[in-house]
Amino acid sequence: MLYQAYEMHRSMMHAASNWAAVSAQVLSNPALPMGYFGMGPAMASALKVFAHVYEERGKPAFNIDSVKIEGQVYPVSEDVVLHKPFGALRHFRREGLPADAPKLLIVAPMSGHYATLLRGTVARMVENQEVWLTDWADAKLVPTEMGTFDLDDYIDYLIEFLQFIGEDTHMLAVCQPSVPAFAAAAVMGADKDPCRPSSLTMMGGPIDTRASPTSVNDVANDKPLSWFSNNVIATVPFNYPGAGRKVYPGFLQLAGFISMNLESHMLSHYEMFKHLTVGDHESADATKKFYDEYLSVCDMTAEFYLQTIRHVFQEHSLPKGEFNHRGKLIDPDAIRDTALLAIEGERDDISGIGQTKAALDLVPHLPQAKKKYHLAPRVGHYGIFNGSKWRAMIAPVVEDWIRANAR
Repeated sequence: MLYQAYEMHRSMMHAASNWAAVSAQVLSNPALPMGYFGMGPAMASALKVFAHVYEERGKPAFNIDSVKIEGQVYPVSEDVVLHKPFGALRHFRREGLPADAPKLLIVAPMSGHYATLLRGTVARMVENQEVWLTDWADAKLVPTEMGTFDLDDYIDYLIEFLQFIGEDTHMLAVCQPSVPAFAAAAVMGADKDPCRPSSLTMMGGPIDTRASPTSVNDVANDKPLSWFSNNVIATVPFNYPGAGRKVYPGFLQLAGFISMNLESHMLSHYEMFKHLTVGDHESADATKKFYDEYLSVCDMTAEFYLQTIRHVFQEHSLPKGEFNHRGKLIDPDAIRDTALLAIEGERDDISGIGQTKAALDLVPHLPQAKKKYHLAPRVGHYGIFNGSKWRAMIAPVVEDWIRANAR
């Protein structure tokens, strides 16, 4: 009943959002006197904020049409080159990129947001690399006849994507996929797969959540796995293609993220209200743009979510040497020539300091020259892969590592 109750609430709030948007337009109409004095502008601004929060949202577009490099604008092409039931492989390439430019697979997190959350990551890396991106599907839109999707499938997808792209491909995993990306590199290393990644960059990833536990880790450990199965897993309603599928709904993940920084989100919307009231639409639009992305969420399959809680946050299977893929124990030491770069943010409140760095201790036979750790000062979780500090301070570190470890 959880999902059905949410759908009913969403429907009502969407109708209220439409009403608020229309009312705001009426109050802002220059032909009407209320738009110039009294409470008209303030009421219109408040209604615009309300309408924006509760408006209907789908999957955002990437909108990476071009990049600017040293004052020159280069068009960027975008294509889906491989379709899978639970995700697609999306390809980005800028015009004028050298034929021998590094190949980079960016692995987006499957954590309640669309891959468009990494728009800034892709836009920066496409300047000097040929980029592919994992574009995960919204589980509620995948019919049940397409089967299930769990951690084993996730690892298989990454291996297939790397094999599709070809040899000498580099991989960059943002947050949650650091664990399956590391596992995929280990599996391919053990198999001597010629398409195993030349380098793997892990950014703010929960390789070993026993290091500097955060509130996210505490929530995952406070209750048994059965509690999560009984309380946060829901059934997709009949108005979606994936009707009947068991999922961890994106709206629950969003609620959890918002509750972690509720005061900050409320202040952001209050500032947006003030900007609209004084006619500062540029500042208001910047806030709206951020929340258009942040409030767009998608569902995860129940099996993938529960296995992640179990193996990553509760049992710490990978760092303890107990992580399996298709019934076979994963050997981290099989990573012998894939260069590893671990990046963490000094102010990361989701993946604590040391959690990603732990990956470097799991590969004793990887030469020290192929291991690197970078702590980004004054950077929070999202700043690791988005924003000015990512573009100016972190991306160059990744690019230097990629070029130093080409095969």
